[in-house]
Amino acid sequence: MSQHTDKVEKDVSKSSSNKLLVICIDRDNDVGEKAGILTPVVGRDACIEAAQRLALEDPEDADSNSIFSAIKTYEDLISKGYQVQVVTVAGVKEKGIQADEKILSETRKVLEKFSANGAVIVSDGEDDESVIPVIQNVLPVVSVQRVVMKVSRSVEYSYAVFGKYLKMIAYDSKYSKFFLGVPGILLLIGGVATIFGYSAEIFAVLVSILGGAFLIRAFDIDRALSNWSKPTPMDFIRIFTMVTGILLILSSVPAGWSGVDVKLLESDVEIFGKITDKTIIGQFVAGALPILWIGLGAIFAGTLLSNWIGGIPRQISDILRIIVLIALYPTVAQFTNIMIFDESSFTLIPPLLGGLAATLVSATILFKKYRKHKEQEMVSD
Repeated sequence: MSQHTDKVEKDVSKSSSNKLLVICIDRDNDVGEKAGILTPVVGRDACIEAAQRLALEDPEDADSNSIFSAIKTYEDLISKGYQVQVVTVAGVKEKGIQADEKILSETRKVLEKFSANGAVIVSDGEDDESVIPVIQNVLPVVSVQRVVMKVSRSVEYSYAVFGKYLKMIAYDSKYSKFFLGVPGILLLIGGVATIFGYSAEIFAVLVSILGGAFLIRAFDIDRALSNWSKPTPMDFIRIFTMVTGILLILSSVPAGWSGVDVKLLESDVEIFGKITDKTIIGQFVAGALPILWIGLGAIFAGTLLSNWIGGIPRQISDILRIIVLIALYPTVAQFTNIMIFDESSFTLIPPLLGGLAATLVSATILFKKYRKHKEQEMVSD
């Protein structure tokens, strides 16, 4: 820790700051999610208690070591005559913009009680350090300390870690279903097919099963289905509007074909020529467009309604999604007129500009309302 201390003193000595705030950053809020601690955690004793509770809940979490390192930095600076305070600030589990906003809000709250003129940032990795530019908006950062845990480099340790993950794959149902279940099914089907001489046919089946498994895991379809097994009122709304939207989207295909002139379809032109004929494309899109847009609107409206009832703060993006869908309709409709009636491409400019203006105005109004709401929340806090 001596090299760490020397580096802090060297960084601090280069600045004119004499009232420092040592900030430990936990961007994914492990201290709140795992230990149930509300942030910001202010003061040496409070930070020690937070680090101990987090270490007891999850001894392998590096954030507890980061908090202890921040306390050590705080004590070193105190011994050198600086006015120092140590705090732990946290974001949210999903990280992203909401996490950065929360960290900025907590830092401002601390600065209202301790008016520091410099900050020493302590973190355990690059993800936490990505918040540094946010903190620099309210307080100059004079030093950044990264906590690197010392671990055994022996072969025995490597085998122990590898064995732990193998055991997790074998006995943890969350992982074994994919890493053992899918290969097991493929091997079983392949073995039976080889015995009966269907090797060529079964190859397509195996590839399809493997591809389906990858898609299910990639898009969290299995988790979505498990959540729907115990639906909340918001889930019922989402399911209804999702099914309705998908059915409407599928029904837009026959609606599009019914809008195509039968004479064009019955002409002697080869199939490729019919598919690429701009008049047929335009008539198909024009016929499918109303039903397709209603289906998409049903899905977006269901998402907005379920988030609003559930109190999830995503209304701005949900409302903007519907506004953009409505604003795009005249542009797509005009595109079909160009395809069918050979109108000038310049006729797309008015609906494009109108849709863009409607989107920008709506976004500006919604974001102003969101910021006003955030400011009111900060004042009330």
